[in-house]
Amino acid sequence: MNSHILSQRLAAVAEFVPRKARLADIGSDHAYLPIFLVRAGKVDYAIAGEVAQGPLKAASAQVKRYDLEEKITARLADGLTAIYPKDQIDTIVIAGMGGILIESILTNGQKDGSLKGQRLILQPNNHESDVRHWLAANHYKIYDEQIIEDYGKFYEIIVACYQENSHYTSKELYFGPVLMQKKTASFQKKWQKKLEIKQKVLRNLKNAHRVPKDKITAEKRQMAWIEEVLS
Repeated sequence: MNSHILSQRLAAVAEFVPRKARLADIGSDHAYLPIFLVRAGKVDYAIAGEVAQGPLKAASAQVKRYDLEEKITARLADGLTAIYPKDQIDTIVIAGMGGILIESILTNGQKDGSLKGQRLILQPNNHESDVRHWLAANHYKIYDEQIIEDYGKFYEIIVACYQENSHYTSKELYFGPVLMQKKTASFQKKWQKKLEIKQKVLRNLKNAHRVPKDKITAEKRQMAWIEEVLS
């Protein structure tokens, strides 16, 4: 398996995994990411966590196909319960899920003790700002971010580590503190599209009856933020 097997999205996620990491890939999708990283010599050991039997069988079959059973364990588990203390996991990837589900997985991981300050590499398919709010509220510092466009859809990757003192403004959590500094072409393209959508939404809200004023105010505030960050 080479990088061409990975989607552009997963290849970008792989770049953020540190060398010699002990990795837990939650919702592993055929274990493509762990297999690629182990075969590339970047990761020493990995867990491919799956919540259902079908995906687990698919992941196990791929691991066996590449003769990597000693370095990759496909495990049936709900979220971070895939991680056992003996695994000594230091890096967690949760990619290709909705942001609300990622929040839930992290919250449950805190409750059951499986989340213990490991490096987090998160790639939500939506609700990215909600994920950042969770990280900020739970003392995680966002060290890096990337936005990519893959088949016409924008994906954001958020890399965070536990740190007691980490503070962000509402605007930073909305755009991403690192992304709004980088202002890449993909970032600008995404938010230009978002601005156009919000302009249409605002026009519709103004023409509608009994729309709460706070909703209109929130849309206007976000539009002002977008215009500012694109300037």
